[in-house]
Amino acid sequence: MTGLEHQPRLPVILSVDDDPAVSRAVARDLRRHYGGRYRIVRAESGPDALETVNELKLRGDTVAVFVADYRMPGMSGIEFLEEAMDIYPLARRVLLTAYADTHAAIDAINVVDLDHYLLKPWDPPEEKLYPVLDGLLESWRAQGDRAIPMTKVIGHRWNPRSWEVRQFLARNQHSFRSYMADEAKGKQLLDAAGLDGLQLPVVITEGGETLVQPTNTELADMLGLSTSPSLEMYDLAVIGGGPAGLAAAVYGASEGLKTVLIESTTTGGQAGRSSRIENYLGFPTGVSGAELTTAARRQAERFGAEVITTRKAEKLDIHGPARTIELDDGTSLGARAVILATGVDYRQLQVSGCWDDPNSPHNYIGRGVYYGASVADSSECAGEDVYIVGGANSAGQAAMFMAREAKSVTLLVRGPSLAASMSYYLIQQIESQHNIHVRTCTEVVEAIGQDDHLTGLVLQNRQTGERETVTASRMCCFIGATPRTDWLDGVVARDDHGFILTGPDLKDVVGWTLDRPPHHLETSVPGVFVAGDVRADSAKRVAAAVGEGSMAVMLVHRYLAES
Repeated sequence: MTGLEHQPRLPVILSVDDDPAVSRAVARDLRRHYGGRYRIVRAESGPDALETVNELKLRGDTVAVFVADYRMPGMSGIEFLEEAMDIYPLARRVLLTAYADTHAAIDAINVVDLDHYLLKPWDPPEEKLYPVLDGLLESWRAQGDRAIPMTKVIGHRWNPRSWEVRQFLARNQHSFRSYMADEAKGKQLLDAAGLDGLQLPVVITEGGETLVQPTNTELADMLGLSTSPSLEMYDLAVIGGGPAGLAAAVYGASEGLKTVLIESTTTGGQAGRSSRIENYLGFPTGVSGAELTTAARRQAERFGAEVITTRKAEKLDIHGPARTIELDDGTSLGARAVILATGVDYRQLQVSGCWDDPNSPHNYIGRGVYYGASVADSSECAGEDVYIVGGANSAGQAAMFMAREAKSVTLLVRGPSLAASMSYYLIQQIESQHNIHVRTCTEVVEAIGQDDHLTGLVLQNRQTGERETVTASRMCCFIGATPRTDWLDGVVARDDHGFILTGPDLKDVVGWTLDRPPHHLETSVPGVFVAGDVRADSAKRVAAAVGEGSMAVMLVHRYLAES
């Protein structure tokens, strides 16, 4: 056997088109750009392609991307992808369509979880083919068919920190496998590490290092993320790493400002927890919140912005033109201008056991009660009856995501319908999903627990007052927003709910010291701006937050020019 035979085989990009000329053209363009890193395989019918896929699986090859033509006799591209994804579920899926067939591509999004559709012809490939596949291949390498070793997380279902660690890794798009400490594989891993399972969670890195009850900072170090600023003074400091903050970092750094972004946990904010955002401009097949915000973070870093994670801003001092930000580790940094994009937290349900009440004997948060999506992977709720409280888009997206594996998902909505708070496209998807049920005019009035975790809920009809007890071990709440602004008390003007006032809303607020009026996104402190959900009367949409983040940078330039 030669040395070449010992080398690992290249991952495969497989294309299938029944037109021989088109099939050769696709393969030619793929080889020209990807031939050195991937093995290009083509087929001219769905059945032939499936036979090839099975042969690849038997030989132990991996498939990174399927590119299938929609119109093929005998087996359409959608039918091929539906069968191929059972064999290679992590491969990315692309459908080739003519302009008249774009409706089929939209349908395929729900049928085969399509990643992208390409219109024929795709010339020039440098503009219409390669950028699409580059993004899909990067996503596949980060999350797809990765070779072992892989990061392993050993935890317990009712251990809140285990859930937080899985969320941290998932939101940073770090591939990992999760094991329960009370199951055979989890026990085996703990035994191998010389641990008894009393100190959970445990993270075993790809390199074999064991982290016991790791902090977010230790996890960030494992992922190679920055946790400390490198400079003492910046042109622009952005506080908060959601869509608004990431947009501000991208535009600030790309326009030559020395920019630092400070995020207390992981970049992405509430949007980063969204399983799928389908109404964001430029993503016809939708995009997960983690994918969108991770790409934005990389973009900001490519332009030279420093992105600091697991560091919380605790104080903002104003001394003349200087703005000083004190962090939770005792360090501080200065900036000529500041953009506040701290976002919001989900409001806690005021039911015993469901909020941080020091007088309550029970706390089920992280033990069956979750704020935001409760799973990093839909398989975590396989076979469960899941309850989701809330009627906005975030609740609907979570319902669709968890319905893939859950036995049932029940949306509990206080109002008479979803129409007032949820996008129409999402309502349609929910109505077509057989295992999602919507209960309107319903609220949770009691949480029932056993052994310190959630086991049931008492529901009440708000119209009739009738109560019902249901069995539940997982409830996710999306019930409004609380701004993260307590640390700014007495520094910037806020409304009665804690949201930050800006621009024209400051007209009757005492404290503005300059002759000029405040800029549109400027707070009561000159040179301190705000963007995104934390601003009073904001739109609470990803696109709006991104727009405000970029607009705030334009106003920062104007302020710095005036100073």
